[in-house]
Amino acid sequence: MAGLRYALGLVAALLTVSIPGARAQAEDYPARPVRIIVPFGPGGPADVVARQIGSILQENLGQPFVVENRTGAGGVIGTLEVAKAPADGYTLLMMSNTQTANESLVPQRKYELMRDLAPIAPLNYSDLVIVVAPAVQAKTLQEFIALAKSQPGKLNYASSGQGTPYHMAGELFKAMAGIDIVHVPYRNSGEARSGVIGGQVQMMIDAVPAMAPNVDGNQVRALATTGKTRSTVLPNVPTVIEAGVPGYEATIWLGLMAPAGTPKPIIDKLNAAVNAAIKRPEVETLWATQGASPMEMSSEAFDKFLRADIVKWAAVVKGLDKTQ
Repeated sequence: MAGLRYALGLVAALLTVSIPGARAQAEDYPARPVRIIVPFGPGGPADVVARQIGSILQENLGQPFVVENRTGAGGVIGTLEVAKAPADGYTLLMMSNTQTANESLVPQRKYELMRDLAPIAPLNYSDLVIVVAPAVQAKTLQEFIALAKSQPGKLNYASSGQGTPYHMAGELFKAMAGIDIVHVPYRNSGEARSGVIGGQVQMMIDAVPAMAPNVDGNQVRALATTGKTRSTVLPNVPTVIEAGVPGYEATIWLGLMAPAGTPKPIIDKLNAAVNAAIKRPEVETLWATQGASPMEMSSEAFDKFLRADIVKWAAVVKGLDKTQ
């Protein structure tokens, strides 16, 4: 019993010492440049937003926030790099629903999202848009569904890779529309976009901010957007729900995480800085023109959001065709 009391007393003493130390560390943070690892290709939504937010964090916190792209394996390579990094707040992960989908889609990965990384804050979300190549004989979403049903397994849809929000949105659409179309994963969004523009694939689901210029340029035909309400960027395009698939909704959202064990005061400081950044009028205006909306949460609320999203996409992954 005496030994147990001694051990408990030692733990309490260590906590008493460590908490003030962590607070002091947070007051000095950041004392050197911070890396933001983007596990996706340059030019995509995650890369663009990482650079926007990194610039504001640099301005407000006084140290460079350097964006580094670490692509490969559907986001797994970059995510693993952050999971293995020192838990000191100097290596952050720009992530999306790709990471929550990968929890069930990529069982062989060498990390667990909610065990090896700590939520900081979400950033924004964007609706997606379903587009088809100009040569596709479908002017509406219902016409595309009818075309797909008349040719099961003959039509293709592009994505920027396994587990990306575009892949998951495509699988959800297949299930809810009752069609059989084949997933064609590309290495990144740019290549997938070129594939549908060039007619190598018939359909793609992409982020509104990224695909809207191609829609406006008549390089692709927009059939529907994936939010609950119409996109302000593509107001003449109906939602999937309006177009005849009740209950369908899919978005791409972005957020920041840090290695597990990062001191809570540093997490809290970053959370406050991010929430202040996304409320800046110029950021809200810029994102609105791109069809993106800010997401303000505490780190605890973001933790709950991530866990719920993992469950949501696990249900979709369960129904995937394992031959893809």
